[in-house]
Amino acid sequence: MTPGPVLLLWALALLATVASQEYENRMESHIDRSVPWIHTFRQGFNFQCPHGEVLVALQSVFSEKEGSDRLWAFECQQTPTTLGHPTECWWDDTNRAGMEWSSTCGNNGLVAGVMSKYFEPVLDREWSFYCCRYSRRCPYSCWKSLEVPGQYREEGEFVIPGYGYFIRGAQTTFDGVLRDRQWKYIVCRMTDFDCEFENL
Repeated sequence: MTPGPVLLLWALALLATVASQEYENRMESHIDRSVPWIHTFRQGFNFQCPHGEVLVALQSVFSEKEGSDRLWAFECQQTPTTLGHPTECWWDDTNRAGMEWSSTCGNNGLVAGVMSKYFEPVLDREWSFYCCRYSRRCPYSCWKSLEVPGQYREEGEFVIPGYGYFIRGAQTTFDGVLRDRQWKYIVCRMTDFDCEFENL
């Protein structure tokens, strides 16, 4: 006796479910537990570099199983002595979950921290940068990085190209189907002297 169409459909559905779970388990196994992730999935966080340091590297890993969220790790570095000390710091504008966002620290500020809150109904996060201004130094030779990660749902990593480069902000897009973001980081050099220009 040959299996009926219902039994065949049930078997195919079962195989698809098992294959999907195996794929998700393989994806989860690539999460490096030795990385100092600053939060757990679906948890908000507020990360600030120590005073006089700025953000120079970041890493993230995606999990569909964990609410289409990412774990994040950040690294800071002391700024060159030619910049002096931060003269003021503030939290910049916050984006809305599920929306595209572009933010550059005003007043020629540099990114020295990140705050984020997870929103379950949207399966996305809101973001805000902690910015610090260094006297009246001005940015120059600015550019945007390539998309990080290169494809949605991949591991993302960005490191400034060298000492004397600074992250000033980012532009990010959100894919409503894949429930993930890609980032382009705004990177600049800074003058060694005070200048009159602001909000560059």
